[in-house]
Amino acid sequence: MEHALLEMRGITKVYPNGVVANHDVHFSLREGEIHAIAGENGAGKSTLMKIMFGMEEPSEGDISIRGEKVKLQSPQDAIDRGIGMVHQHFMLVPSFTVAENMVLGMEPRKGVGFNYNEAVRLTEETARKYNLAVNPKAKVEDLTVGMKQKVEILKALVRGAKILILDEPTAVLTPQETEELFVELQHLKEQGHTIVFISHKLKEVKAICDRITIMRGGRSEGVFQTKDVTEQEISRLMVGRDVVLKYDKDNVPFGKPVLSVDKLSVHDSQGKALLEEVSFAVREGQIVGIAGVEGNGQNQLVEALTGGLHAVSSSGSVKVNATDILAADILRIRSLGVSYIPEDRMRQGAAGDASISDNLISTRYRSKDMNKGPLLNGKRIAALAASLVEEFKVRCSGPQQPIGMLSGGNMQKVVVARECSTSPQLLIAEQPTRGVDIGAAQFIHQKLLELRSAGSGIVLLSADLNEILELSDSLLVMYEGEIVAYFENPSKVSEEELGLYMLGINRQDKQQIGRAVNHV
Repeated sequence: MEHALLEMRGITKVYPNGVVANHDVHFSLREGEIHAIAGENGAGKSTLMKIMFGMEEPSEGDISIRGEKVKLQSPQDAIDRGIGMVHQHFMLVPSFTVAENMVLGMEPRKGVGFNYNEAVRLTEETARKYNLAVNPKAKVEDLTVGMKQKVEILKALVRGAKILILDEPTAVLTPQETEELFVELQHLKEQGHTIVFISHKLKEVKAICDRITIMRGGRSEGVFQTKDVTEQEISRLMVGRDVVLKYDKDNVPFGKPVLSVDKLSVHDSQGKALLEEVSFAVREGQIVGIAGVEGNGQNQLVEALTGGLHAVSSSGSVKVNATDILAADILRIRSLGVSYIPEDRMRQGAAGDASISDNLISTRYRSKDMNKGPLLNGKRIAALAASLVEEFKVRCSGPQQPIGMLSGGNMQKVVVARECSTSPQLLIAEQPTRGVDIGAAQFIHQKLLELRSAGSGIVLLSADLNEILELSDSLLVMYEGEIVAYFENPSKVSEEELGLYMLGINRQDKQQIGRAVNHV
């Protein structure tokens, strides 16, 4: 019988705190296939891949490559065995060139010095071989997200990877960049490479993958030919119930403007424009979506809305109700009824070592109802935390569990619970479902729509075009710090059309945008 290229048998992983991440999981790869792994956050996908890439060791079970048992005790062991991994958050040095990143840790030498010309030659040769065009001399910090991803894939290939693990590879790509990536993955497959494709985007799984392993609760729910299962069937196996991918929004009239941004411009310390005369408004009960490839001014816009704009020059105004907040600090902005779901839940959204309970009250512990004289009201805090954990379906051992021990999706639910439970007048939701599974994403979407129905104004920034088209009442597109398009009815816009504006290929005229923005 022909051996699988790679086989993982009876993999169980129990962490010291007693959490069982994988339970008797079987997983196998055939040579030259694209194999999807799908499952909710906390289903055990990441742990299984970390074991395959030598970042974790299994508590039980074994791994074979071409029928030979192997021990993968470090990523270097995996690389030596032809396994490469492209992480969701790229592992590149921004100030280095593509060629310097490519040979990091295996630098070619000329005498005692670094042979840069050889690094460039090696990069060009590998790029040609795999049909992944990159500029070896470009600095990584100047590259688009799609180009950085190519560099990461080439970095794995130059180290001899025959098996490539791609973690959420399309999370931040436009439809056009995703299409290009898929052509490149098919090319790699034709050259005999095997690809593990971890994704929450089931349409893409169906489009590119040969087989799919579905995980739930740390176990495998089965392996399927992707052509034989529908997106709805995959969702049901992942979540254990039917998942709604479209939403019926309440038809409520918008109220008064809660946010008015007028001719907001931001320049960096060198005088380079990061935002150029951005104007829009958000009304009570309205979700305004903002689409754009990362790095086109969204970060500066969020900073201006949340009190993070420092050490740069700015002009124009940002008003919450009638109060200009451009120079205000976070406390002042929150006191006006503004909540914020940040893009990076680990760095900005949560204190990893603190308990779920502490994280849930971190924005309101100064309020009178959380205090009893000079001390915090422990009883009231415990009751609030228990009720939010239940309402937001946070899977945990209890509110006192450190938030850092939760899966990404459950950690996100805690952040969303904290920010949505204060009945905000204005919510800034930045990538609210990035890296969370379809079940958790649906839950978060419903919470945003509940806030909308209750009269909150919402700014939704998202790289998930389906999310932004489904939830937004109106939609703005940002490119190079400007608003280049406005759509009053996002449900009538295709992802492909949106992608053309996001890449700067299409652009509406300023009058059209101005007229539209004035009655957002």
